[in-house]
Amino acid sequence: MAFAEITSLLGGWPGFELVEVKREEATRQQPSPRIILTLQAVPGQAKTCSRCGRVTTAIHDVSPREVRDLPILDAETWLILPRARVLCPHCGPTVEAVAWLDRYQRMTTRFAEAIARLCQALPIKHVAAWFGVGWDTVKHIDARALRRRLGPIDLSTVRIVAFDEFALHRGHRYATVAADPLTKRVLWIGRGRAREDLRAFFTLLGPAGCRRLEAVVVDMSAAFAEEIRAHCPHVTLIYDRFHVIAKYAREVVDRVRIDETNRLGRALPRSTPGRRRRIAERRVLRGARWLLLRNRAHVRRRKDRIRLREVLRANRALFIVYVLKDDLKQLWRYRYPGAARRFWRAWYRRACASRLEPLKRFARHMDARIEAIVSHCHYRLNNGFLEGMNNKIKVLKRIAYGYRDDDYFFLKIRAAFPGNPG
Repeated sequence: MAFAEITSLLGGWPGFELVEVKREEATRQQPSPRIILTLQAVPGQAKTCSRCGRVTTAIHDVSPREVRDLPILDAETWLILPRARVLCPHCGPTVEAVAWLDRYQRMTTRFAEAIARLCQALPIKHVAAWFGVGWDTVKHIDARALRRRLGPIDLSTVRIVAFDEFALHRGHRYATVAADPLTKRVLWIGRGRAREDLRAFFTLLGPAGCRRLEAVVVDMSAAFAEEIRAHCPHVTLIYDRFHVIAKYAREVVDRVRIDETNRLGRALPRSTPGRRRRIAERRVLRGARWLLLRNRAHVRRRKDRIRLREVLRANRALFIVYVLKDDLKQLWRYRYPGAARRFWRAWYRRACASRLEPLKRFARHMDARIEAIVSHCHYRLNNGFLEGMNNKIKVLKRIAYGYRDDDYFFLKIRAAFPGNPG
């Protein structure tokens, strides 16, 4: 077969022609077989400056260059080609532009594109091992492809934003993610979870974008609320059900369980009436934490349901906070703000009448922020999809065994959640 036919089958290298094909078998120093393709420049063809794009025929010098191409016939493919430096009248001596070869890359564009496509499904460590390319090279190629594919962040049509935080690394290092709850698209990711860390998003949004913003879904972070009010005083804050119930479970259910367990565990003289009953009650409460925090609908095993009934029957305080937790969830079923406020006032009175300090403290804290909860009647939004994003972010970290470069990690997150405009 003629070299011209081989070149056409392989896709060709515009501006160059194939003059020699050679195969090198694997050795101890070179574990993979190699196919060497020698190219030469097409005679009489003008060169292009890689900086300014001007065409010139003046050549400064020519040097051979080894370049990786897509592997063929179960072997690494290497190209040996003459790379010229042209005498550009505007830029001076500079390397010629080759359409299928990046300026500083020692591999063809199609090989780099194949690496970038595989990185969408596999960690870069596996891609690097598969192609026999350096880890840093694969990461650079993937990051560049992600930036090109994702483009700059577009916030020109954003009306509603949801904020949440996720663990970036061990040691209480966090990042904040902003997403559009309507399109499920990640808009922005920044390091940290403090008020000044969130400021970068509003700077990127700009004054016009801040005026366009209608509602923001957040957790119960005071820092987030203060920064949002500073930039968008007109915006409607929405506290979603997930974080409110999580706060109740953490600060009320868990706190009351610990207090009751400690109270029942105090040493009493053997002659104290009810001592055996208190010991039996404490034994029932121990180890019931996750059973109490779980939603009742998710308690499906028969032995767990029996254990839950025993715990609630054994301790009045836990029975009260558990029942009020289920009742509190009904608040998000209301569609009219007036009805939601009436329900809250009734729930608030019951909580204050319980004489349980953690429950009363939670009720007072939420009463000062009830308008941000009632806002769900106007915007049927929540942070549920962001919690799902957090789970997928954890999977991304686990698959890659962690990320050392935060900017690259943020690009991978944006690529994982491109949104659904429809």
